[in-house]
Amino acid sequence: MKQVSTRGIAPAVNVSSAIAAGPAPDGGLYMPEAFPTFTPDDFASDNTLVDVAHRLLQPFFAGDALEASLHDICRTAFAVEPPLRPFGTADDYILELFHGTTAAFKDYGAGFLAACLAALPQGEKPLTIIVATSGDTGAAVGAAFHGKPGVRVAILYPDGRVSPRQAHQLGCFGDNVRAFRVEGSFDDCQRLAKDVLGDAGFRQEIPLGSANSISIGRLLPQMAYYAHAALSHWRATGRPLNIVVPTGNLGNAVACLLARRCGLPIGEVVLANNANDGLARFFAGHDYQPRPTVATLANAMDVGAPNNFERLQWLYPDDAALRAAVSADSVDDADIRKTIVDAYVRFGETICPHTACALAVLQRLRQRGADGDWCVVATAHPAKFPEVVEPLIGTEVPLSAALAAMLARDSHAEPLANDAIELRQCLRDW
Repeated sequence: MKQVSTRGIAPAVNVSSAIAAGPAPDGGLYMPEAFPTFTPDDFASDNTLVDVAHRLLQPFFAGDALEASLHDICRTAFAVEPPLRPFGTADDYILELFHGTTAAFKDYGAGFLAACLAALPQGEKPLTIIVATSGDTGAAVGAAFHGKPGVRVAILYPDGRVSPRQAHQLGCFGDNVRAFRVEGSFDDCQRLAKDVLGDAGFRQEIPLGSANSISIGRLLPQMAYYAHAALSHWRATGRPLNIVVPTGNLGNAVACLLARRCGLPIGEVVLANNANDGLARFFAGHDYQPRPTVATLANAMDVGAPNNFERLQWLYPDDAALRAAVSADSVDDADIRKTIVDAYVRFGETICPHTACALAVLQRLRQRGADGDWCVVATAHPAKFPEVVEPLIGTEVPLSAALAAMLARDSHAEPLANDAIELRQCLRDW
């Protein structure tokens, strides 16, 4: 199966080439040229996340250099089973995606991408992965690639706009991973990364790759945990699972929609924004308009111009069809605080600010009469945000073992001006 650019100018390539490239040469994002159609019966013998992931992803890798390694890649990336469990009131569930190395859902996609690149032939020069992060992506990518031969990682994050524990994670690797704290917002970091990745001449000088959700190597594997959760629920109840996805750059949400397109028993998909509400405004009927980033309590979702909206428009070229396929709502900081408190007081549950956005949206849906079985996606461990969560619930949030180990390391990040020329020079001097 070939991968094609959302802009339709770059030639179609195999999935290995698309994973290695990051963005397409025409500036677009790679997407599969077609989608397989599954039924739940196709997964009858697949119970683990590893087995579901392998069966789901195999058609996308058929005939590719990575096909023979795919099961091993899935074993590496999907070793942690994400719990889907009842949450709060009847017919409500939570999918916990934060039990990996860096306590965020991005461990799955980053681990898969790193395993793919490790299975491909290495060039004479090291591959430099450039990743912009609003909080969680950079740590997941750093952990996945730390110590791997033939690859370097440059993490760009907005100085002062991630939580202190997220910032510590981003700078705690060293060796082949460097963290740069950029003067500006996440959108500025993303712009710097896209500027450098899109420079064909510079890529001749220094081989580059991307580990943001613009990479098809991050996007495709994220379908797997949605498939696994929906299949588990279907087997237990015979009903589809409706899903609320907290989202910023839209990669996780697009992956959910792709899993549904492949025939998995997923019902409605609703996106939860924070105060960066460009998507919510679009789905309410306004023209799509990227907006300056607003800093919020749910900082990993602080994205004013989500890259993956281009993928949504490619999947649904007509705005009416897109609005029929998915909807969105936004949640401000006051509602985030209220929802964190409410979850703790009513249900004894401790949630992060991003998960709170999804729960707040689900509560609104229920108030409007939404029925069926609904799942809130929990994207990060609440212990990553003690300065937000602990004052609200009045108690300390225990650290996971993996998070405690990362926070025990020394951490260092280098200052970087909001300047692509300076970034290029840093990469040359590395």
